[in-house]
Amino acid sequence: MAGAAGAAVTGVAVGVAARKHSRVASERRRLATQLSEKPPQLAGVPESEPSSVTADDGVRISAEEIEARDGNPALTVVLVHGFALDRRTWHFQRQSLPALSDPSIRVVLYDQRSHGRSERAPQESCTIEQLGHDLDAVIRALAPEGPLVLVGHSMGGMTIMALAEQNPELFAERVAGVAFVSTSAGEVASGGLPGTLLSRHNPLTRTVGLLARLQPTLVETARRALGDVIWSLTRKFAYGQHNVAPWLVDLVDTMIGANAVDALIDFADTVNSHNRVAALPALAHCEVLVAAGTADRVIPVTHSDVIAAELPDARLVHFDGVGHLPMLERPAEMDEALVDLIRRSADRVRPRRFRWRA
Repeated sequence: MAGAAGAAVTGVAVGVAARKHSRVASERRRLATQLSEKPPQLAGVPESEPSSVTADDGVRISAEEIEARDGNPALTVVLVHGFALDRRTWHFQRQSLPALSDPSIRVVLYDQRSHGRSERAPQESCTIEQLGHDLDAVIRALAPEGPLVLVGHSMGGMTIMALAEQNPELFAERVAGVAFVSTSAGEVASGGLPGTLLSRHNPLTRTVGLLARLQPTLVETARRALGDVIWSLTRKFAYGQHNVAPWLVDLVDTMIGANAVDALIDFADTVNSHNRVAALPALAHCEVLVAAGTADRVIPVTHSDVIAAELPDARLVHFDGVGHLPMLERPAEMDEALVDLIRRSADRVRPRRFRWRA
């Protein structure tokens, strides 16, 4: 039955793709010709040290470290990506942030479990709670000392909230700053993409997940057949601008395509049941940035407004007309907001460092 159903899904997908392929492919060519912007060759990209962290349940987490230029960082900044993506989300920030000299920082990036280069995890461990424990393991292994700034995008922001719920002492003692980018503290299924595609009540999501486990080859064949259609949907949901540079869509499309379908569906329930508004008070002693695009179709900007309302001292930044990935769509503006957070965080910890030396 699974084979027959999988074949049917594949056949439908191929038929749909055949009808839409020509139109979408033509649109991609038009954009590529119209827009001269190409993937930038990031001159002077800082060298990174690849790392591997073992989570508390034995899953291997792939990471990398970028040391401070002067070898004496004031802070360590940990970048945490979102659902269906990987650490390439921080394409621009992995170059710009380590270039800071006031303050000097080191940067840690990693791939969430079952994402990117990290090990595929058992379905039962694909929870926001476990992602919080994974972040704790990364910090203990790669940033065991000194003040921290944690930056989370989408599910990465939820991961930071889970860690705050589990270990509020860490935030009181070491976390100087937190950035929540295009994320939510709860009721994710109330709107946006998770409210439809990832809902636990959506029979299509459940059926595709089951088929992906029983007939992965068939599902991946359908996925490839729908390549141009998926590219078009990626552009629609990732970015606010219709005429975004094609290479930026390619980057997100590549990240999503690198993850197995059933591995992504493993996270559907936990994203939709996520509710950690109660964890936000643990950030009372931190500098906080809350940032989101006003044209975000995945997690509407109102979710960021809710977080900011719970943290009245937070700085709320709206990127007008921007979608779910402001760090890629408006990197200069995102960098400006992050640098401001990092400098505020450094100012916050300097008195502590002075008293410690005394």
